[in-house]
Amino acid sequence: RKIAELVGKDEDYCDEIYYAALLHDVGKIGIPESIINKTGRLTDEEYEIIKQHPEKGVQILESISEIPNLSLGAHFHHERYDGKGYPAHLKGTDIPEIARIISVADAYDAMTSNRSYRSPIPQQKVREEIVKGTGTQFDPDFARTMLHLIDVDTEYEMKEREEIKELAGKNELTVKEHRSAVSEGILLSPNMTTIRMKVTSDEGAVFGVPAPSLILFDSLDGRVHSDEKEIKDLVYLEYGEICFDGNYTLGGARKMQADISDVSPENALSDGEYRIEAVKHKDHTLIRVIGSSQIVEVTTALPDSSRFVYAGLTGEHCHIKDVSIEKSEEPVPADYITRIAEEVSYINVPAGDIPNVQVDGYRTAASAGIPVRDGLQITFHAMSLPTARLVWHCPFIDIFTSDDGAVNGVNYRDLAFMRYDGECWECDPASHATVLVNKNDSFDGWDAWKAFNKAGFDSRVSFSVNDNKIVIMPENAGIAMKNTIEIIGMEGTIYTALTGDQCAITNIRINNR
Repeated sequence: RKIAELVGKDEDYCDEIYYAALLHDVGKIGIPESIINKTGRLTDEEYEIIKQHPEKGVQILESISEIPNLSLGAHFHHERYDGKGYPAHLKGTDIPEIARIISVADAYDAMTSNRSYRSPIPQQKVREEIVKGTGTQFDPDFARTMLHLIDVDTEYEMKEREEIKELAGKNELTVKEHRSAVSEGILLSPNMTTIRMKVTSDEGAVFGVPAPSLILFDSLDGRVHSDEKEIKDLVYLEYGEICFDGNYTLGGARKMQADISDVSPENALSDGEYRIEAVKHKDHTLIRVIGSSQIVEVTTALPDSSRFVYAGLTGEHCHIKDVSIEKSEEPVPADYITRIAEEVSYINVPAGDIPNVQVDGYRTAASAGIPVRDGLQITFHAMSLPTARLVWHCPFIDIFTSDDGAVNGVNYRDLAFMRYDGECWECDPASHATVLVNKNDSFDGWDAWKAFNKAGFDSRVSFSVNDNKIVIMPENAGIAMKNTIEIIGMEGTIYTALTGDQCAITNIRINNR
C-alpha cells in the first residue's frame, strides 16, 4: 500500500492492491503442509509443486467479482522483470502493475519476517538484495520506491515484529545464570523511552535477591551476540552493562558514570517494580532506573553519534514480567543529558560561507538553505564517517521550499533529493526528477568508491535554471550525474541544502556566477 501511495495511485487503487497483496499467497492452501513447512532445501520435485500455488490462487480468487484485479497478485507475483519468473514467463511491463508492486513488497516481507530457520535479515542486507534485483527480478521504479521506504525506516519498523518484541515473543523472561537470556533490543532515541516491569527472584537467587540489568549495544539485527562470527557479520558492539543497583561494566563506550539518590516517597514504587527512563542524544545516553528506594542514573559517553543504541533486558537469577514500553512523541531538549566527555565531532575545522554540518544518520542534519539560481555553484569537502560502511553513507543534495529557507522550517516542502551514489528521489507531487548516471573510467568499483568517500574529497555542484527546470550536476570518484528536476505549479524561492547519511560536510563555498 505504501508503494502504491508513493507512486501516486488513488485511494481506491491503494485499497485494491492492499487486499490483493494480503491474499497473494492464498494458493498455498492447496500445497501439502509437508512442503510448506519444510525447513531444509526443497527438492526439484517439491519446488515444482510449490510453483503451482499461483494457479491455485487464481482458481480461488477469480470468482470474486467485487474486486476484479484481486487474482492478479496471486497469479503473477512470481513473474520476474527479466522474464525468468513463473508461471507465464512474462517480462517487463507485460506483467500486471499490481503484481510488479506486490513482487518487491513480498520479497521485502520474506526477508524481514521470522522463519523457523532464521531471524529477520538486517535492514542493510535487505536493501542490498533489493538493489541487486532491480531491473532483473523487480520493476526498477517500484524497487526504487521500496528502497526509499527502507531508507526512511531508520528504526526498522516495517519488519515483522514479535508478539511482544521486548521479550522476544515471550510473556516473561527468566534469567538464571548471568545473561543466560536477553530480550530483543529496545531502540533508544532522542524521544524518551519509558520501560515498566516487575522483577522477582529466580529460584537460584542469592539470599532471594534478583539482579536485573540492561545491556547497551548496537548490532544490525538489534540482538545481543556472543558468537565471534555473528559479532563480525552483524557489526555487534557492546557499550556496557548497567545493573539496576547502580553498578556497571564498561564495554566499548568511552565512559560511564553512575549517580545514585534516594527516591521521594511519592515517586517510590512497590518492591520488585521498576520504571526505566532511557534516552539517547547524539553521542550520550542516559538510563534512569527508578525503584522502591533509590534512583540510579547512568550516563554513557558513546564512541560516536552515528551508531544505534539498543537496550536489552537481562540480569542474573531474576524473573522479568509485565513489561510495557512507551515512547514520547517529542524529543528531549538538546541539553537534557549532562555531558561526561567531549562531543565526537568531525567538523571542528574552519567553515566556509555557511556553517559545517555533521550528518550522523539518515538526513538527521542539513546545511543552511541556499537559494537556487541559474549559475549557482557550491563547493565543499565531504568525508564519510568512520562508522560508514554502505554506499549510501555519503552526501545528498536536497531541493525544497520553506518560508524561512531552512530544512524542516516553516511550511517546509521536500521536493527531491539526490545522493552521491547516483540515486534520486522525488518527495513531492510538484516535482518530477530525471537522473542520468554515468560511471567513467575512473570508477573502480563500489569498494574503492566507499574508500574514496572515507578518505575525504572535494566536490563541486553546478546548478542551471531554465523556467521551471533545475539541472544539478555533481561528480565524485568516477560517478557523473545529471539530475533534471521539473517543478510544477509552484511559486516562490526554491532552496538547496547539503545533507546525507553518516558524513561530514565542511568548507562550504557558494558562488553565484
